[in-house]
Amino acid sequence: MDIAIIGAGYVGLVTAACFAEMGHHVICLDINEQKIQNLQKGIIPIYEPGLKELIKRNVEDGRLSFTTDYQLATAISQVCFIAVATPSKADGSCDLSYVFSAASSIAQHMKHQLLIVNKSTVSVGTASLVKQHIAQILKEKNKLLCFDVVSNPEFLKEGNAINDCMKPDRIIIGVDNLDSAKIMREIYSAFTINHDRILIMAPSSAELAKYAANAMLALRISFMNELSSLCEKTGASINDIRIAIGADQRIGYHFLYAGMGYGGSCFPKDIRALCATAETYDLDLSLMRATENVNIQQKKVLADKICHYFNQFNGVFNKTIAIWGLSFKPHTDDIRESPALSLIEILLSQGANLRLFDPVAMPTMRERLGNCPQVTFCKDEYETTQGADAIVLTTEWRQFRYIDFTKIIPFLRHLAFFDGRNQYQPKEMEKLGFAYFGIGIPTDYSHKQPNTQNINEQNIIPISSTN
Repeated sequence: MDIAIIGAGYVGLVTAACFAEMGHHVICLDINEQKIQNLQKGIIPIYEPGLKELIKRNVEDGRLSFTTDYQLATAISQVCFIAVATPSKADGSCDLSYVFSAASSIAQHMKHQLLIVNKSTVSVGTASLVKQHIAQILKEKNKLLCFDVVSNPEFLKEGNAINDCMKPDRIIIGVDNLDSAKIMREIYSAFTINHDRILIMAPSSAELAKYAANAMLALRISFMNELSSLCEKTGASINDIRIAIGADQRIGYHFLYAGMGYGGSCFPKDIRALCATAETYDLDLSLMRATENVNIQQKKVLADKICHYFNQFNGVFNKTIAIWGLSFKPHTDDIRESPALSLIEILLSQGANLRLFDPVAMPTMRERLGNCPQVTFCKDEYETTQGADAIVLTTEWRQFRYIDFTKIIPFLRHLAFFDGRNQYQPKEMEKLGFAYFGIGIPTDYSHKQPNTQNINEQNIIPISSTN
């Protein structure tokens, strides 16, 4: 089938590449000329494992192309997917301006029957509003063209998006028209060979389903994070609690890990949008607001632990903190609402010096922080620790699991390790001499001496600044 994808962002590029891989002819449109020029040269604007190779293969095979031309995209397509950004407004509601802009351009240029599919995460009722919007434009231009608007929300996890798209848990299609449903089934037929994953429902249900799914996952995370605070007070371990309740098949183990809170572009934005939608109906989703509030507080927990520990050493001012991980989760360069970013901002405000490393998110964080004299970007996790007073793990990248701490210890001023993801075993870290602080694990803030194994400060290997 001939398909146009409007929007060459995260969702648009992944969807375009996967549709092309399944045999469709796809043209991906974006109004950003530089982005399209880069894509035509094979330069991918986002980091997602496997995406660059997938795009390259399908471009070479002639199934995928890129353009800024709406007239071209609509002329050669039977179906147009809208996959543009829907950021939060100041009040938390969903900003639909990009969706309506795309819909307007489609209506202005379409010359034959089209099925318009909204893949962006949107508030309930958007499909109906977009349909009215397009109908009005067509009427004004005296175009007697048939079209329909359906909802087809995405459920892509950053870092695993290709697999999520190619092997989805479910494919939700919000549609009122049986003919449109038939077309959507045809598009997704190659994705459902093993078993039918397609769920047909009303557009409003499809739109709300996306928010509900993310809200449920965010709720589980916030529940465990709030419970972790109680564990620390009572002497219980959140890791033991996770295993105990996860063994209940009604609960399961997914999204039961305590940590520094959730981030990214989806959970925070979607929780706010869901609450804002409810307000338009005079409803207060108190549980969702509590979920968000718990998450906001959780992002401060590790900073509080660091400050508490260094109170015995005249505070964090002028202390050097090594931070491992900057993205909000592994396998992405996305730092939007990253817990690491919250931590960095707090520590900088307290006068700390930071040595940062992330396998892929360094350029993004450089752009965000600018030329900050308190920040040094390092070549790897080992370099961050030279002359550091503490190590902080904020993102659970796989490479951080296999650290030779014997190489690190001589270069640390204090043996203090703050584990924002409970990646390490407390007893093992304590055997190495570290004061270890996790999340939801009983914490001992008793006085710790500076690192007695540290070589003389003047003999620390000098590291050239890469700021």
